[in-house]
Amino acid sequence: MTLATGLDRATDLDLNRFGPIGLVVVQSTSLCNLDCDYCYLPDRQQRRIFDLQLLPVLLQRILESPFCGPQISLVWHAGEPLTLPCSYYDEATSIIQSYLQQHTNGEVVIDQHVQTNATLINDAWCECFKRNRIVVGVSIDGPAAIHDAHRRFRNGNPSHALSLRGLEALRRHNIPSHVIAVVTAEAMDQPEAMYRFFRDTGITSLGFNVEEQEGVHTSSSMQGQLQEERYRRFLSRFWELSEADEHPLALREFHQVIDLIQRNRRLNQNELNRPYSILSVDWQGNFSTFDPELLSVSSERYGNFNLGNIRNTSLVEAASSARFQQLWADVMGGIALCQSSCDYFGLCGGGMGSNKFWEHGTLNCSETSACRFRTQLPVQVLLKRFEAGPPLSA
Repeated sequence: MTLATGLDRATDLDLNRFGPIGLVVVQSTSLCNLDCDYCYLPDRQQRRIFDLQLLPVLLQRILESPFCGPQISLVWHAGEPLTLPCSYYDEATSIIQSYLQQHTNGEVVIDQHVQTNATLINDAWCECFKRNRIVVGVSIDGPAAIHDAHRRFRNGNPSHALSLRGLEALRRHNIPSHVIAVVTAEAMDQPEAMYRFFRDTGITSLGFNVEEQEGVHTSSSMQGQLQEERYRRFLSRFWELSEADEHPLALREFHQVIDLIQRNRRLNQNELNRPYSILSVDWQGNFSTFDPELLSVSSERYGNFNLGNIRNTSLVEAASSARFQQLWADVMGGIALCQSSCDYFGLCGGGMGSNKFWEHGTLNCSETSACRFRTQLPVQVLLKRFEAGPPLSA
C-alpha cells in the first residue's frame, strides 16, 4: 500500500489487542420504511444520507491506520439501505474499486453487504446486487403472525408478504442470502412453525437475535428467568427438528459453538470488545468501535461513544484520546470480570459491551441477559444433546 501506516503515532498502543478491521458498518441512511417496535434506532423516520464524497475519506482512514485488515466487509446498515436508489450503490462500488486500485496492490479486499428487510427488493435491486457483488442479509422473523406482530409499516400495515416477495426475487435471480430473525416472546411456543418456515422458505443460514433492551427500546418481551427457560426449550426443539432433517439450515448460535469445539479453540476476546475489529460510521461521518449499537449513543458515564469524525480525526488519534482510554479501560475491566467469574468465557470472549451498558449502565461488568441467551443457553442445549449420544454434524 502507498499510504502511511500511522505506526509512528501508535507507539503507545498495545496493537496486539487491536484489530484488524474486518467489519465496517456504514449508515448509508438513517431512514427505515418500517417501524419495528423493538428497534433501537431513534431517528429511523428521518431520511439522512451518508454523502458518498466521504467514502474516499473513510477508505483513507482505514488504509492509513495500523488496524487495516486484508479482508474487509463493508455493511450498509442502521436504517433500510434500499430506501436509497440502486445508483447510490453503483457509485459506491465505483469509488471503492477506484480507490483500492490507486492505493493498494491488491493487498486489501473490500466486499459490500446490505442488511435489509427485503420489502423493496425487486428485479432491479437483484441486478444491482449482482453487478456490484453485494452480499445480502435479510431480516425476517418467521411466519407472518410472529413477524407482523412487531415488523409493520408506520401506517400499521404488515410487512411479511412484501419481505417474502423480496426473498422470492432473490431466489429467482439465484442470489444467496442469510437471515437474521429477532426472536420475541410470540415465537417461544412455536419452534415447529419457526423451523418449518425457514426450512420451507429455502433459508440455509440463520441467526437468532433475541429481543434486547437497548437504545430507545427500553424493555424486552424476553426479559426474566421464565423466558430464558422457554428459550432453552425452544432451542432444544429447533435442534431436534433440524437434526431429524439432517440439518438443512445452519443456525449461527449452534454453528459457532460447534466450530470452536471441533477446532479445540477458545476465545480471550471477541470482535465486539476488541478495538478496531469493527468500525462503525454514521451518516455524518462520526465513528466508533466496539459494538455498532453504541454509535452516536450518549450517556452520563461515558459522554458520547463516538470517537471522532472521519473528516478531521484519524483512527490512531481517536485511540489515543481520553474518551477512548476510558472506554477501553472499562471494556478490559469487564473482560477480566467475565474471565474470572464465568465458565463460558472461552466460548464467548467477554460478552458484548452494548448489552453490558444497556443492562448495567457500564462496560465494566460481567454477565448479562444477552450473554445467557446468546451463549450460555445454546451451549447448554448442545451439551445436553451431545451427552445423549453421538451428535450429527451441524
